[in-house]
Amino acid sequence: MTPRTGRAPAKNGGTRRGELLGIAAQLFATRGYSQTTVRDIADEAGILSGSLYHHFASKEDMLREILKEFMDDLLAAFTEIAGKDGTPREQFDALVYTAFATIHDRPFAVALYQNESAVVGSLADFEFVGKTSLKIEKLWLSVLQAGRETGELRADLEVSLVYRFIRDTVWSSVRWYNPRGKLRHDVVAEQYLAMLYGGLLAG
Repeated sequence: MTPRTGRAPAKNGGTRRGELLGIAAQLFATRGYSQTTVRDIADEAGILSGSLYHHFASKEDMLREILKEFMDDLLAAFTEIAGKDGTPREQFDALVYTAFATIHDRPFAVALYQNESAVVGSLADFEFVGKTSLKIEKLWLSVLQAGRETGELRADLEVSLVYRFIRDTVWSSVRWYNPRGKLRHDVVAEQYLAMLYGGLLAG
């Protein structure tokens, strides 16, 4: 396994429905879900508000579809990595590279997942968010635990705590990472892993 091949899970294609979901994701992420109206989405898409209802029943349906597709794709990508041959460290590296690639390629969906948990928790039919998050957590934990058992990763650290530190530091970087900035996502992932494995001390 080559861990530097981490790539983001696929996103909506070039269909009109996909374009509208892309616009909605950007507005939800930058303005906030509650602050974004159907008219805002329609105006950004250059259509009448009523035309949007030909594609979606409500703003809530758009949010649900954005998050469902994103989380299903993310789980599939992580599951594929964990199922490939390779050492636990190689698998872990690939998970990290893929996470940063996802932040690069799908920043608005990632931001929604990070920032709108309170909104999602208050809406019906969004149970999949918690369930899929739990599956992703179990997958990462299994890789970390396998690394402890092979001796590649330290056994004196609580694996669930390690996962939470990694999860929160990686995904929260969507708030400052610039896809058009100086450092590409793969370089950011490489720097992150170097700091994780080697720390900050020079000697």
